[in-house]
Formats: sequence, structure tokens, C-alpha cells
Amino acid sequence: MSQVATSYLQTLEKSLYDLVSETSTNLPKDVRRAIKKAKDAENAGTRAAMSLDTIANNIVMAEDNVSPICQDTGLPTFKVKTPVGVNQLEIKAAIKNAVVQATQDAKLRPNSVDSLTGKNSGDNLGDGLPVVKFEQWEKDYIEVKLILKGGGCENKNIQYSLPCELEGLGRAGRDLDGIRKCILHSVWQSQGQGCSAGFIGVGIGGDRSSGYDLAKEQLFRHVDDVNPNEDLAKLEEYIVEKANTFGIGTMGFGGEATLLGCKIGVMHRIPASFYVSVAYNCWAYRRMAIDIDATSGEITNWHYQEGEKITFRDEPKTEEQSENKVVELTAPITEEQIRELKVGDVVKINGRMYTGRDAIHHHLMSHDAPVDLNGQVIYHCGPVMAKDEEGNWTVKAAGPTTSIREEPYQGDIMKKFGIRAVIGKGGMGPKTLAALQEHGGVYLNAIGGAAQYYADCIKSVDGVDLQEFGIPEAMWHLNVEGFTAVVTMDSHGNSLHADVEKSSLEKLAQFAERVF
Repeated sequence: MSQVATSYLQTLEKSLYDLVSETSTNLPKDVRRAIKKAKDAENAGTRAAMSLDTIANNIVMAEDNVSPICQDTGLPTFKVKTPVGVNQLEIKAAIKNAVVQATQDAKLRPNSVDSLTGKNSGDNLGDGLPVVKFEQWEKDYIEVKLILKGGGCENKNIQYSLPCELEGLGRAGRDLDGIRKCILHSVWQSQGQGCSAGFIGVGIGGDRSSGYDLAKEQLFRHVDDVNPNEDLAKLEEYIVEKANTFGIGTMGFGGEATLLGCKIGVMHRIPASFYVSVAYNCWAYRRMAIDIDATSGEITNWHYQEGEKITFRDEPKTEEQSENKVVELTAPITEEQIRELKVGDVVKINGRMYTGRDAIHHHLMSHDAPVDLNGQVIYHCGPVMAKDEEGNWTVKAAGPTTSIREEPYQGDIMKKFGIRAVIGKGGMGPKTLAALQEHGGVYLNAIGGAAQYYADCIKSVDGVDLQEFGIPEAMWHLNVEGFTAVVTMDSHGNSLHADVEKSSLEKLAQFAERVF
């Protein structure tokens, strides 16, 4: 290989690495403005307002630390456009090298898991990963788009086959009004599990796979652009306006901001099929794009740079509501302490907690715990970890994961091991709520996506068990200080999540009548 070719590939790989790092750690200007607008519109002193304060603080910390905004850096998806004659194999190899390096540097969490064995590759490579899709075009430069879409919001994607019956809205037919109903329903069913307030991309038509691809493609549009199709432009505006009357709010705590953006694309379909596909994205809307010189490999342009950049550095902070009790807890926690807590109380945890996600919960159903969990706190979290110069583990990002995945296990595990508190996001279901009441436990909702804010609360990593499950799924022993979350399910049978879901369904039903 010639020296010129080697220089091009090295520069290309560096450009792609910079794209990955920037996407993971620094929200684009248009997303920041949308979050600022929601923050300004929220009622001061509410749980939603406090959540938006935390989100704003987290954005600043991620940018300053050049660390992931959210610990779940998702499944990297690249969309690449190349001039005719450009070697796409070289680009794909450079993308893979950049992803491996970014994982080693803790800009990405190792998220590639063998679907049959459950083994984590450790470098974000694997069969079909990362996702890279190529397209040729007539322009003389390379365009690379990247989206990092975490599992919490990815799991709230939804696809409808029209006609269908929708809870709260009734029949959705094969027309624009049926599409309207599907999109409204998609926002409602996400609740706080997708880290609202969020953004949605919608694909109308196609088949099951192309419809989802079209929906995700909409997420690369600018937040404040206008759809060239007049009907879809009106529908996009309508969806955002009406979704923000549901009362779901930030993190599902209730409030004014449930949806920050809606972008809709359309493609033809076959007569027998009519799909409406929705790609839900959390507030941590990590997508970026660059233009690359096809001969040098250098970045010539960064996308999404138009308009004002909101720094959030001088934002006023909301005050906690006086009726919200603030309680400090240190494990081991007694049942008596837990029974005193009520939905709405703010809890600050000091001392020890343990992480536990899907693999840990499945393991504990049939095995003993590696540590004594009686009176302890389990944190639904898959952190981004790195080793310092002395070889000690440090936490680079550590926000909560979506808790509902653990619903089949959580109540049984709490009773089996004496766990008193569980921290996560999005809430849990009736089985867990019943166990909390029977056993004496609470569910604490942390702020989804606030991976830097919570990493700052972790003062040391005191150990790790079951590391064979991979870094995100291992049981990390964390020493924390001032780790703040809100009681949203208590030991008296109360669930804020169930209340918000019920009240928002009633508001959703108001839009059952034909509009379009």
C-alpha cells in the first residue's frame, strides 16, 4: 500500500473516531434548543422541572468530561453516501476500527452480545455489527451519518398494521386519520420508559423492515425543519401539540413536556399491507453527520451546526417542592425505614449499592448471590467502565436502565435475598408492586440518560462480581454519595407510573374523533 493510501486511511479512521466521540458526548444544537424550550415551559418546583434541571446539568458534564451523555450508547448505526468509485470496503473497515478504539476509550459501552450464547464481544463488533448501510450518489464527497439509539428507547419502537384497534382511540383505518391515531398511541405507550421527553421518527408504508428503516431515517432530520408534504407538515405539528397534553411528562413523572419532535416520512406499499412504523428516541438524541473529503479523508463539514447553541451553564435551578420529603438512606436499610417512605419522596442514598441488570436477575433466580443483599439497594444500571493508570476501575457513565425488563424476576428476587430498594427508570408492573407491599420495599426512579450526573455521585468502585456476563451486565459494587432518586412505587401499593398511565389514557381518548 502506498504512503498516500496509508495516510488517507489513517485520516479517514480519525475522522470517523471523532464522529463517534462527538455523537456520544455532545448533543447537537437543534436538540439542545428543543430541551431548553421544554425546560422553560415546565412548571417550576415540580418533579418534571427537577428532572429537566438534572438533564441540563448532565449535558454540560458530558461535554466537559468528553464522556457519554447516556451510558447506553446503543447499537451504532452508520448511513454512508459515497461518490462512484470510492472503496466502500475500506470505509467499512475504518468504521470498525474507529468503533473498537472508541470502545477502548470509553466513548462507547461494549454492547455487542452474541444472541445465542449471551457472550459480550467487548469491542462492539459482532455478526452484523456495527450496522453500516451504503448508498452511492453523484456528489464528490462522502457523507457519514451516525445515530446512537439506546435500548430503552429502541424497545419502545412500535409498528402498526392498519386497520387495527387501539386502546383509548378505537379503530384506526387505512387513511391519514388512522395514521394520526397510531402516532398518538405510539407516544402514549412509551410512557416514561423511553426517557421522555422524546422524539419520534415515523415511516408510513413499505414492508415491515423498510418501514422501520424509513422511521429511523426521519430521526436524522433537523428538529425544526418543515416537512415538504403539506399534509405531513400539519400532522407533525399536530402530534407534538396534542402529545404534550397527555400529562406523561419528563421521565413519566407528569408535566408539560412529553414529546419534543415528530418527523414523518412516506413510501409506497403493496395493496395488502399498510404499516405505520414508529422509531422512538429519548431526550438524549445522539445523532450526528459529517462530510468527508473523498481523497484526503478529512472532515470538511459537521451537520446540525445551524442556529444558537444552548450551553445550559447559567440555567436557573428549580427548587424542590416543600411537600416532597427528602430522606437520606444508607444500606443496610430496615423494613421500618422503607415503610415510612411514600410516593413522591426524594431519596438520597449514601454508601453501598450494587448494579444488576438482565443477566444478574436471571442468574439470581436459580443461584445464590455473590454478596449478602439483605437490606441492600440494587441499581438497574449497565455502566461504562474504564481502568485508571493504577489499574483500578472507574465509572465513566452510570445512568439507569429501563426497569420493566426485570418485571418477571424483581419481586421474587427482592423477597429471596431481602433487597429493600430498587433503582431504575420507567417504573415496574403489578407483580413488583405487590412484592413491594408484601416484603417492604420501594422502587426509586432515577433520571434516565443522566449518566454523567450519576457517575459523579459514585465515589469509588469497591468490587465486581459475575464479570463473565460482560461489563454492562456484571454486578458492580459502588460506593455512592448523595445519589438522588424519587420514590415512584412504595410499600403501600401506590404507583405513580400506574396513575400517570391511567390519567394519560383518559386524555388520549379525547382524540378518538376523526380529525384528518
